[in-house]
Amino acid sequence: MKVLIVAETDGGRVSEKTLPAIAFAQQKSPETFTILAIGDNLQGVEMLTGYGAQAVLTVNHPALAKPLAERYAPVVAHYAQQLGADAIVATTTTFSRDLLARVAGLLDAPMLSDITALESANGKLVAKRPIYSANLIGTFEVEGSHVVMTVRGPAWGKPEPKGASPVQNAEAPADIPTRSEWLSLQGGGGGRPDLTQARVVVSGGRPLKDPETFEKYIGGLADALGGAVGATRAAVDSGIAPNELQVGQTGKTVAPELYIAVAVSGSVQHLAGMKDSKVIVAINTDPEAPIFQVADYGLVADLYQVVPELTELLKNSGS
Repeated sequence: MKVLIVAETDGGRVSEKTLPAIAFAQQKSPETFTILAIGDNLQGVEMLTGYGAQAVLTVNHPALAKPLAERYAPVVAHYAQQLGADAIVATTTTFSRDLLARVAGLLDAPMLSDITALESANGKLVAKRPIYSANLIGTFEVEGSHVVMTVRGPAWGKPEPKGASPVQNAEAPADIPTRSEWLSLQGGGGGRPDLTQARVVVSGGRPLKDPETFEKYIGGLADALGGAVGATRAAVDSGIAPNELQVGQTGKTVAPELYIAVAVSGSVQHLAGMKDSKVIVAINTDPEAPIFQVADYGLVADLYQVVPELTELLKNSGS
């Protein structure tokens, strides 16, 4: 199986979010995978070269300086056809879902998202992915000679260092669409780690009342741990936290070493996005909250008393 890995970029720099897709390729097609990185004057490409890919193709063009799926999709489809790729793969992110759905349309190929396992049976690819808010694992048989897919990061981990791969400059197709224009990017910023890559995540729920309280308690604890901030859908819908912090089935999937859920009830939707975390700590006043069923450590207590004490202890200990 020939695999084309689509690297995650912001148009100017390659992201570590690409790594689980490379780990997938190492396991399923170690000798026949190629990595494609798209942007303009791309930086950080060397990060992709030590994992045994046949080649790392870089497409640089001023029209690709911002990560617009409409413009990137024809580039991916062009090189997938040129290389004769059987599978076009990226790590599951908001951008890859948008981009690869367009690629699947251009190639008239089936698309599967959030894949956790892939095998071959009776000459066909059989994929597994979480369904029904990750309460069940669905098995899907792929029809056709090639497939487009995103892979669930926590299921594949990080790739093993392998032989060096050559970097090859590739030309952009002549017919890049320009109907969409990049206006701006708005994000939480603040210098905190990326939510999907952080070692520690502290999430808060709707009981935090307002954005200022949320930032004081959840942001303060996260900063004391050097971690990222997450939120439930209820907190986002209530305007307490920005949309980009949502963890869950319709938000981001995280699997940090430590996940602290503060005033999070533990809805099925939220659990789907964080239950792969290595250690889960829950703080909630309701001893019957579903979050305690998945937590490694639970504390039935008032967040307004416990979180400041914990934050202060962490600051004084230098952690």
